[in-house]
Amino acid sequence: MAPRDHAHPKSRRWLAWLALLLALGAAVAATGWYKLFREEPQHFDSVEAYYRYGSIGTEPEEGLPYWVWRVLPELFPQHLPGDGEETGYAALGVVWEEGEPTPVGFSLKTIGFPRIGINCAACHTATYRMAPDGERRIVPAGPHQTFDPQAYLRFLGDAAADPDFTADNLLAAIREETELSWLDRLLYRFLIIPRTRDGLLEQAERFSWTEDRPRWGPGRIDPFNPVKFHPDLLALDPAEDDTIGNSDIMPLWAMDEQEGYALHWDGLNDSLTEVVLSGAIGDGARPDSLPVERLGELEAYLRDLAPPAYPFDARDDQMASRGEVLFEETCANCHGPEGARTGTVIPQTEVGTDRHRLAMWTAESVERYNAYAEDYPWDFDAFVKTDGYVAKPLTGIWLRAPYLHNGSVPTIEDLLRPAEERPEVFYRGYDVYHPERLGFIHEGEDAERHGFRYDTRDPGNGNTGHEYGTELPAEDRDALVEYLKTL
Repeated sequence: MAPRDHAHPKSRRWLAWLALLLALGAAVAATGWYKLFREEPQHFDSVEAYYRYGSIGTEPEEGLPYWVWRVLPELFPQHLPGDGEETGYAALGVVWEEGEPTPVGFSLKTIGFPRIGINCAACHTATYRMAPDGERRIVPAGPHQTFDPQAYLRFLGDAAADPDFTADNLLAAIREETELSWLDRLLYRFLIIPRTRDGLLEQAERFSWTEDRPRWGPGRIDPFNPVKFHPDLLALDPAEDDTIGNSDIMPLWAMDEQEGYALHWDGLNDSLTEVVLSGAIGDGARPDSLPVERLGELEAYLRDLAPPAYPFDARDDQMASRGEVLFEETCANCHGPEGARTGTVIPQTEVGTDRHRLAMWTAESVERYNAYAEDYPWDFDAFVKTDGYVAKPLTGIWLRAPYLHNGSVPTIEDLLRPAEERPEVFYRGYDVYHPERLGFIHEGEDAERHGFRYDTRDPGNGNTGHEYGTELPAEDRDALVEYLKTL
């Protein structure tokens, strides 16, 4: 005879309800994970496409919901810089290729929902035009001339602080761009949009120290103070550190030619691997989100990438040959591929250029950064404090204007003049090229309308120093400029 079930009916019902609640809880947890945290891999046809649009790990911590980001310029045009001639994110100097969902240097990655993050190409992608109405040419790994990272951060903070930054307004704008599901609308209304607003306001507060220091302007950035002052990174106090690190953005091409050289403007590290990893952290990645293997592919790409050739036909080969002789006599020791001082740190007291960038990187910064990643398989141990600036090889020098570490001299022609003859005020961020002077157009109505007013009298903007070659006769300086076009 079968055993009787002595369980009380109420107990059985209670167990059934418990099972149902557990199942519902699991379903809610699974849905929450899927909608908020699942990570979809990105796919690119080439490493160059990955360089332009791939994730470097910034989306989990610093990424913005793509559809929120997409509609911000439409909702808050009053917070964009300029006079309205350039609309949308173009007002901030980004480069947007036709047919792409994001500008160059902005990664679109799904982590629960589509998010947008910054990558290396946002700052390290050059553009130039051969005439005001000419095609804008894009050069991967070159120094960006037009993107203004500080203005971008300001725009995001100002938009978040605007009373019209509400779920109703944002969802109405998003509805014009895409159709969200009912569940997504709920998540955006009650979770994603409020959290985005809080995060942007927190970011604005974190960068409030920049308001008391000279503007970066397009094509420049303070690369390490944001890392020094970030509470989750080096956690130094900006109220106790008034240094100015404003620096011209550097090219990243042909890095194999700099093997063993001191890197960054002041030579604070000589490991390209550490420079790439720390660059991703500076852009907003965190140790547990770094795609270390993909960044290794990026490093290999930068090692082999050739700089662009000078694109203008008007070049005097005979004068360039004469200039090559002058280069070997006056410049090659510090800037030639076989130069004894190429890739080494030249003391600031010798080179004489503005010392603010050098003062920004301190011995305490070195200690904290080298200790930052000690719990991870990769590590930092090559950061150092130096006493000057690196004598860089001049590969692709024609597209690296303005010149000096702070971008304070607009053209090579100006750099070969004594400091008192260099422009005191000029406009940078206008990417129409001036082939005869080896630099971008930096004066006149168009430059003023489209550019950023750069005043060399502001702290950190000094244009003195590096007066090598300024004593040459004018015809020799012209020949030297002609030769530099070939590098």
